[in-house]
Amino acid sequence: MEPTKFDIADYLDSHEMIAEYLNAVMEEGNDSEIVVAIGHIAKAIGMTKIAEETGMSRPSLYKALSDGAKPQFSTIMKVLKAVGGQIKISPI
Repeated sequence: MEPTKFDIADYLDSHEMIAEYLNAVMEEGNDSEIVVAIGHIAKAIGMTKIAEETGMSRPSLYKALSDGAKPQFSTIMKVLKAVGGQIKISPI
């Protein structure tokens, strides 16, 4: 029997899990890790659905949200809105 590859997107099955995951990555991760995390969230929800809501193509989304990508801030904001999220600033 061959082991299956772990995919975090399989566990992002509620708004609460998505928020916890993204908040954890934003606290501890770098910009590339945050972009990839948003990609995992988009995959969990469904790239086709996110593509429809953002007006972007699926290939463009995969490219923009892949490791090493440097998407425009407007792309990140579109995807966050499509997945039901937003950025909030808190004082540190």
